[in-house]
Amino acid sequence: MNTRSAPDDGMANGRDATDAPDLATLLAALERSAQDPSTPPAQRTLLLQARDALLAKQHEATTEGERYRNLFDAVPDPVSIIAEDGTVLDLNKAGMQAYRRPRDEIVGNNINVLNPDLPRDHLVPVWETLNRGETYVIEVTNMRGDGTRFPVEVHSANITFDGRKSIVAVARDISSRREAELRYRELMETLDKGIVVHDRELGIQYCNGAAMRIFGIREDQRVDQELALDRWHIVDEDGREMARHELPAQRALDSGHMVESVLLGMYHREKKQLIWLTATSVPQFAPGASVPSQVTTLFSDVTELKRDSALFDRAQSLAHIGGWEWDIVRDRMYLTDEAQRILGAARPLETLEAVLLCLREPDRRRLRTALQLVTAGGTGFDLELQGSQADGHGFWIRVIGDAEPGDPGASRITGTMQDISQDKQAEETLRIQARTDPLTGLMNRDAVLTELGARLGDPERERVAVLYIDLDRFKMVNDVLGHNAGDELLVQASDRIRGAVGTEGMIARFGGDEFLVICDAGDDPRRPEDLAHAVLGAFADSFRFGKDEFAITASIGLAVAPRDGQRPQQLIQNADIAMYDSKHRARNGWQTFSQELAQRQQDRLQIETQLRRAVDNDEFRLVYQPQVDLRNGRVIAAEALIRWQNHQLGELRPDLFISHAETTGDIVRIGSWVLREACRQVAAWRDLGLGIVRVAVNVSYRQFAGDDLADMVRTILGEFDLPGSALELEFTERVLIEDAPATLRTFADLRQLGVLLTIDDFGEGYSALNYLRRLPIHGLKLSPLFTEGVPNNRSDVAVCQAVSAIARSLGLGLVAEGVESEAQRQFLLQLGVPVGQGFLFAPGLSPDEFARRLADTPMERVLHA
Repeated sequence: MNTRSAPDDGMANGRDATDAPDLATLLAALERSAQDPSTPPAQRTLLLQARDALLAKQHEATTEGERYRNLFDAVPDPVSIIAEDGTVLDLNKAGMQAYRRPRDEIVGNNINVLNPDLPRDHLVPVWETLNRGETYVIEVTNMRGDGTRFPVEVHSANITFDGRKSIVAVARDISSRREAELRYRELMETLDKGIVVHDRELGIQYCNGAAMRIFGIREDQRVDQELALDRWHIVDEDGREMARHELPAQRALDSGHMVESVLLGMYHREKKQLIWLTATSVPQFAPGASVPSQVTTLFSDVTELKRDSALFDRAQSLAHIGGWEWDIVRDRMYLTDEAQRILGAARPLETLEAVLLCLREPDRRRLRTALQLVTAGGTGFDLELQGSQADGHGFWIRVIGDAEPGDPGASRITGTMQDISQDKQAEETLRIQARTDPLTGLMNRDAVLTELGARLGDPERERVAVLYIDLDRFKMVNDVLGHNAGDELLVQASDRIRGAVGTEGMIARFGGDEFLVICDAGDDPRRPEDLAHAVLGAFADSFRFGKDEFAITASIGLAVAPRDGQRPQQLIQNADIAMYDSKHRARNGWQTFSQELAQRQQDRLQIETQLRRAVDNDEFRLVYQPQVDLRNGRVIAAEALIRWQNHQLGELRPDLFISHAETTGDIVRIGSWVLREACRQVAAWRDLGLGIVRVAVNVSYRQFAGDDLADMVRTILGEFDLPGSALELEFTERVLIEDAPATLRTFADLRQLGVLLTIDDFGEGYSALNYLRRLPIHGLKLSPLFTEGVPNNRSDVAVCQAVSAIARSLGLGLVAEGVESEAQRQFLLQLGVPVGQGFLFAPGLSPDEFARRLADTPMERVLHA
């Protein structure tokens, strides 16, 4: 700030009084010279210009002085301009009013005239601060003209005044603030709550009398020493030691927000005394600051309350009983710690609605109705209710409530809440024991039908869901390891389902490897799906039986009443339909029932009905896919593929009816037809002069498990006068795990006939190499599931390499199925696979098309190793 004073009658610094006449004399001299005829014209012009410039400057200086004086006097606080030696150079009107003195008693005198108590070198620290570019702030006591004193807060800063290095000092009267602080201190001393003020380093700034009494500090002791953190062991309400950053005061400083009602225990290490306090810490900010400069903490001594509460809570905890009170007017719910624990909410429950949300329907409505009756002047209630904690665990509680005695308006309802989950579980166990499955301990078929019927007939239950669970690959374990292992699997599976379902539903073994779960879905529409996910998750780990390990999964169907049925059998049947669809889509999944599924079930029944008559109605035919030498594409053999043309259903793909035939057992009769028809066709081609064409026929495990497969093959070969080498039988990997003497005998008999034996789709299933080396087979067929991914899919490449290596090491032939591209053919050739089949060469051909193919390209004889 660079300010020059303007002429003013009230200013007595001496400059303007002498300068003004000199300027007027100069202006008059310029005027006379300009008017003198003897003065040359050019010079007269310059003199007039000089006169005009001086007049303009004079006006500017006058305006500037007036502006300075107006601004200076407009400041409401006393402002003084002070020279380096302490002389007061200027003072505004607020200063004259505050000090109650005329201006000339202050201006021109030393600053001591305003504060006689100032030390002689008081300006040294002021100039040191100002020279660093900072503002100097100090609280002092100034004196008025009548000798009275008043406190001021003085803010000083650098200023250049009339070209001199000076100080501008603003003095603010803080008398009212001092009075407020005094009253504030008096108030804090009269409060019965302890008050402690900490700075940012948790140093003690202030401690009232109540705090000294709470902490046992005497008047002759230093508060900062007695409250030092190293003298205290501070714990939370559970007895866990609190770190410094967890203390309420530190949290308030760190966050800049109030930390309210924290219960903490303070144990004095020397006195061996423990006090319990509730603490609320409030951060305080200096003007313009963004972080707190200090924190004020209010304490209440709750040691006796804590002790009484702990004894009461212990009694409640032992009895599993909690207390509650509902303030109807404020809609505030007060729960004891035990009541909060029983309900197990994620955060403290403070309203009726929050408590009701812990319950399931219809129990939620039952409690609400009971409370409304009490509010309307009715009697109390005693209810048993069911709910769920925040972590998903279910509970049963007994709730007793009535209007608070002596409350004529029934504005408060109080009562108790008791955890009866164990009693309910015991009661449920006793009830179910009479109707349990003896193997798994679950409800049996009759029991679950009765329970489901009761639930469907209960008008309080809006939606009841059924989960129909079927174990995938259970029959394999039963067949391979025997019935004892099968029973053990059922026991383990039931345990896993029980663990997944918990108290969310009832579980029953419905028969064989099938289980039912019944649950309510009225209060939570997603509960059935959540349980389905939980059950599937329970089957993620494999089952172990001695040295054997099996991955057993589950397929689940869901049906919900009343949408999917209102009678037990109908609801279960529809859940079964959904399960069947899930199993056929992709095992280890779940499916919800729909009318579309019902229609598919109807179609399945129609397929199975038509399938039983297909052989008699001559509806099947065979097509033949060539097996070729991958090097030159010459035909080596053929695989017989079945097709079904039904007069009602039309053309059906094999994947639509083969599984049905396996399920119904019709596959045995169909398989016999395929064997005979394939051999008949080989004989027909031979009679046409095409030679003996080896035909591969898929044989179902059901056919293999019969006692007459070898006899039937021998009979059919004899009927058409064919050698055994004309026939190749392809089996699934399931035969690898059948190590029974009958299995080996059947293989030996077939091999003796000269029939080639091949394992189809090797690598998809069990792949039991231990059994593979003991069976008298000739070759393996590489599944199209793996050939379709080569040569780009690294996993499929690895599987193909492994199967090829197995075939070579065991001296077996290898045929690759599903060859559809030249890149696949080249990869297989490099791998050493000699034979392949697929759309790259030909699809399934009719007998006549295959015959023409043979006639055009003579068949190459390539035998299995």
